[in-house]
Amino acid sequence: MRIRIVDAFTDRPFAGNPAGVLLLDDVFPDDDWLQNVAMEVNHAETAFAHRLPEGGEADWALRWFTPVAEVAMCGHATLATAHVLHTTGAHEGPARFATRSGVLIATPAQDGSITLDFPTAPLTPAEIPAGVAEALGAQPLAAFDTGPNVGDLLLELADEKTVLGLAPDHKPLGAYSARGIIATARADDPSRGYDFVSRCFFPNVGIDEDPVTGSAHTALAPHWSARLGREDLTGLQASRRTGLVRTGLRGERTLLTGRAVTVIEGELHA
Repeated sequence: MRIRIVDAFTDRPFAGNPAGVLLLDDVFPDDDWLQNVAMEVNHAETAFAHRLPEGGEADWALRWFTPVAEVAMCGHATLATAHVLHTTGAHEGPARFATRSGVLIATPAQDGSITLDFPTAPLTPAEIPAGVAEALGAQPLAAFDTGPNVGDLLLELADEKTVLGLAPDHKPLGAYSARGIIATARADDPSRGYDFVSRCFFPNVGIDEDPVTGSAHTALAPHWSARLGREDLTGLQASRRTGLVRTGLRGERTLLTGRAVTVIEGELHA
């Protein structure tokens, strides 16, 4: 079977967030095999998809695995899967994915971008946990629970420089949420093409720092839309690879728009 590595939320190779993508012939193999393939690929997520019968609410079944665990939602690997479907001719037009987070839709545009339709994360104000400032390396201004699909603690920091300068102690960050920490701040200069910055640390699923996290932007979009007074924003995830995510808050749904590039294609023999 063919296996591809796709860089998502970028228009150039070796940036954005790499994801493994496998289009399966039929049903999902057993979970141990899926997990072993994801461990072998060793990227933040590997996506597995197979076609569903016509006439249902979705066109494809989709699951995502980190090297150590299955996750409930993944934006960049969904974008990567939609990119493979459209660039290989396996699917035309909007693709509907049946996932653990409900039906997610990926719609291609003529300019090559793809827009994902995801559930908006329900943000709940939370107490800033004792010890999180020491583990993160900065004092948060506010904390928010992001709900079960995302499973992170969102921490707003003082400014962009603070977010960019973080050098956290990753292991302790896992104590504060199911997946990890989203650290964010308003952009210092929106004329640079982005409205807010973020970095994401997910020690509980084996990822010290995720390069670009689509699912986190379902929480970042309502957070910053409320503060900036606009539904449509652009976020810079300021990892070493970096990536841009255009967000559109639409009530209970959030639109995530980005590009993707296939960098490796090969044959899986296992």
